[in-house]
Amino acid sequence: MLELIRLHVRLLSLKILARTVRAALTGIVAVAMVSVLFHHPAHAADSDVPRFVVDPYWPKPLPNRWVTGAVGGICVDRQDHVFGVNRSDLTTMEQIVGKQPAPIVIEYDSDGNLVNAWGDPKLMPKSIHGCFVDKQDNIWIGGNADGIVQKWSHDGTQLLLQIGRKGVCDNADEKCGEPGGNKNPLLLNEPADIAVDPDNGDIFIADGYGNHRVVVFDAAGKFLRQWGDSGTDRGLFAVIGGGHPHCAVFDRDGLLYVCDRGDDRIEVFDKTGVLKRVIDVKPGTAYSPAPDGAPGRKAIGSALDVAFSPDPEQKYMYVVDTGNEVLWILDRQSGRVLGGFGSAGHNAGEFTLLHMIAVDSKGTLYTSETIDGRRLQKFVPRGFVPEPRLNTYVGSPHYEALPISE
Repeated sequence: MLELIRLHVRLLSLKILARTVRAALTGIVAVAMVSVLFHHPAHAADSDVPRFVVDPYWPKPLPNRWVTGAVGGICVDRQDHVFGVNRSDLTTMEQIVGKQPAPIVIEYDSDGNLVNAWGDPKLMPKSIHGCFVDKQDNIWIGGNADGIVQKWSHDGTQLLLQIGRKGVCDNADEKCGEPGGNKNPLLLNEPADIAVDPDNGDIFIADGYGNHRVVVFDAAGKFLRQWGDSGTDRGLFAVIGGGHPHCAVFDRDGLLYVCDRGDDRIEVFDKTGVLKRVIDVKPGTAYSPAPDGAPGRKAIGSALDVAFSPDPEQKYMYVVDTGNEVLWILDRQSGRVLGGFGSAGHNAGEFTLLHMIAVDSKGTLYTSETIDGRRLQKFVPRGFVPEPRLNTYVGSPHYEALPISE
């Protein structure tokens, strides 16, 4: 009997040990998953282009006959909740059949469930544009038909800071729009995007629909400095067309990536405005000449927003190309286009005026579409693209973001 008891105890100990090992391995795998996903192709025949598959069931239907208008921005918080900010601009027919404009700010969880919705159109920027979540999970929003950037509490109950004056812009007559004064330390002119320095809270604004500058304020909203003007030379921003600049995004090295939409390029600056590099995306899409010297197509542009893969090295850079309706995947260090996905259309995985992008901690991509698109989409990482499935598209490797048989 004593031997049976001892045997039972040994077996129980082995079971406990096995469970402990499994739990430890689960934790290790969870930590390592993102790193492995973005560093090692699964098979020798795979390319080094990460593959993303659209989730056609995200987000879930909204209540109360809500319909989103043009989605002017998208961002992700520390809980991997997704914020879509829309303009609540329903079409005439949508109003006739009784649809209701969704609130300006809608928060979803990663499964697509509605978490929160808020936003008073009378208080918020006109023509919502850009969305940023700082390290305290505050929400920053601009407007490309207004003169303000606002900082809101995570739940939208408090307006914590406003830069600029609503309806008043940096222009000789204080009206909003081009050409813009490009110099006022107190006024903005149709700001497109916001980035907040995680080190000291300084606020970097892509003041780029009426003006042609990056303007910097301290955490309290006091003007610090600015750089940029209209032009095609390095360090300047497109003369016409809006979105000059269109985005402002920090990488983990503290460099600011700024989208010069009309010149089809991303300009990379340090925090003082010193130009470090220029990354051409698809020249010839907007106003920049094509590689063969042909005039640009004036098709909005190929550099509207930027996001990075969540691995420690931020190996991949994702770039929104509205003019070609593609989300390009670049090697961040070299700036080389590795691949991309998307095409013009309204089906899942296609784009209609692809506008901005966000990435969560797992490497999932979320996109927003504006004007005629008016929606969000979710793209889940699924290993790497097999070489045979990479096609040439606008001179770069391209694939479809639809489920395919393995």
